[in-house]
Amino acid sequence: MTHTLERPTEPEVSPPGRRQGLSRRTRLGLVPYLLILPALVVLAVVLLWPIGQMLWISLHDYGLQQLRGQDAQWNGFGHYVYVLTDERFWSIFRNTIVVCLSMVALTMVLGTLVGILMHKLPTWASTVLGLGLMLAWATPVISAAIVYRWLFDTRYGLVNTLLNALPDWLVGSGWTDFNWFNSPSTLFPILIVTVVWQSFPFVAISVLAGLKSIPNELYEAARIDGAGAWRSFWSVTVPMLRPLFALLLVLQVIWDFRIFTQLFILGGGVTNRDIALIPTYIFQLGFASTPPNYGMGSAIAVIMTVLVLVISAYYLRTMIRQEEAR
Repeated sequence: MTHTLERPTEPEVSPPGRRQGLSRRTRLGLVPYLLILPALVVLAVVLLWPIGQMLWISLHDYGLQQLRGQDAQWNGFGHYVYVLTDERFWSIFRNTIVVCLSMVALTMVLGTLVGILMHKLPTWASTVLGLGLMLAWATPVISAAIVYRWLFDTRYGLVNTLLNALPDWLVGSGWTDFNWFNSPSTLFPILIVTVVWQSFPFVAISVLAGLKSIPNELYEAARIDGAGAWRSFWSVTVPMLRPLFALLLVLQVIWDFRIFTQLFILGGGVTNRDIALIPTYIFQLGFASTPPNYGMGSAIAVIMTVLVLVISAYYLRTMIRQEEAR
């Protein structure tokens, strides 16, 4: 009887470089996400959690009693219905859009012109001008608003003093004790000047940095083709700095849409209901009312946040499509 000897089965050995679990390529692909994970956690805690709380409060009746521990009652979309059907809200919304667009337009135009001027000046002059602009930009918002309130003060303001010293046929009369802060037609222009004065230095320095990165050969080629300064600006500067302009424009819209401190100081608080913008309107309904209605204020804040996000997303999408079309 013949016995056949069977060779023992050898265990399969994985090829060199292969290990059980995730492959090396997969592990390397996870490294960038692991590196940004701490930043995402911080953003979620600092930004997403407050936004979630604001949304939750806007859907409830939330006041002082809820701050003391009483349960908040579900209100659904009652606050949103009240706000969107309030004629005063739409009047304030219109004023906010007009004031915001004026601030953004003046800031972008003035900042771009000053940035171009600094690019043309000698190095020492550009440095001195840049330092002066950065001092204005670094001035605390409260200090800047107080300075402009002093300038337009009713009794002792420099503006009223100068207007009284000018001939009546030039500027009219009646500037003694004239109050600039009681009417939207006089307060909002002062607010726009205050914000633009402190905002355009950032745009100017940013534009100057962008101009430094544009090769001079492009401008030389434009001059050879017969292009003047205006044509070179639109044919060379604007296309090269389009992403920078897009970023600055979105930032200015976000910043100027939520102006509160300057208007609060110039208007002497929020008691005057005729000079309100959306940020001060939130404060009036949410905190200054009796009793405070935090749910109503949160609802308006949610509406404002959504509006800013929609405007920013639409503009960025338009800019991205234009870049892809090129």
